[in-house]
Amino acid sequence: MSQSENLPIPDENSAEELNPEGDRGFNPSVETPEETWALAPELFIPQHESVPSLSQTEFTISESFSHPKPDPPQRIPHIGHLCILATLGLFGLLCSIVLVFAALLIHLFGVTSMTKATTEVHYMLGTEAVIYLITFALSLFIFPLFWNKSFFDGIHWRGATALKLGWRLPAVSLACFALAALDETLIPGPDNAPIDDIFRTPGAAWLLFAFGVTIAPFFEEIVFRGFLLPALATACDWLAELVTHQSTRPLDQNGHPNWSLPAMLIASILTSLPFALMHAEQTAHAIGPFFLLVTVSLILCAVRLKTRSLAASTIVHACYNFLIFSLMLIGTSGFRHLDKM
Repeated sequence: MSQSENLPIPDENSAEELNPEGDRGFNPSVETPEETWALAPELFIPQHESVPSLSQTEFTISESFSHPKPDPPQRIPHIGHLCILATLGLFGLLCSIVLVFAALLIHLFGVTSMTKATTEVHYMLGTEAVIYLITFALSLFIFPLFWNKSFFDGIHWRGATALKLGWRLPAVSLACFALAALDETLIPGPDNAPIDDIFRTPGAAWLLFAFGVTIAPFFEEIVFRGFLLPALATACDWLAELVTHQSTRPLDQNGHPNWSLPAMLIASILTSLPFALMHAEQTAHAIGPFFLLVTVSLILCAVRLKTRSLAASTIVHACYNFLIFSLMLIGTSGFRHLDKM
């Protein structure tokens, strides 16, 4: 008997159990469901969904390197630039000290001691002028290296904008002059202020007049409204963005930072306090003139921020000083009767 004869022959009932659908014979095709899962069950990725290939992943990575995330806009001037300006000013101060000692050696203007030099108008104004001019000359060369733009563009001078405002800027200075008159009436300053000692001769008075309406407002605006005010406003917004995780505000069409209102208010106050303290010694630290200087500085900050032009606040500052000195000029009959001051 052969082995094939010993094999069991399946009956019809067993065949039906193997093929309940009723098919007869062997069917090699296997029907797959419309959606099955990949071999790695922990991924739970349906096979009918497309999985990124290695080449696609490489393209995404290379694209991120070829198109990096843009850097936040550069808001200038900031605190670092203010520190550079302070360093340049310190160098200008050292140069002015050297020049003062050299002038004392030759008894320039008849001054032979440092004590007399601190109250002599030529030495006082000459020292300030040297500090301002040296700082300004170095700034014209150094800051464009950091900003990739000219110095006046970096501090947003925008002289054309100031000229378009026309009579409005002198009108603001006239309002400041009215506040000065009101302050002198309500809270008068001391009778013998240190600044009065400088007006001892008509020549000194005219020299102060010229310095006060040209060099002084120009450089004071560059320092306080050109560097300090924007640096403080940028620092305030930077701290707020760091705490709240907000994105950096974009620059305007002229490259000017768009500061928030709280940042501008805080920066204006913090700018006005040192501005008033710088002039406080001239008025014997009297409270009336101090409040007036703080108020005038706040107005200058508002002009600078509203017009986005440093030239605008400089014009207001110069016109205000011109009105103050003109009042002295009229009251002393052309600085001929300085005892009437």
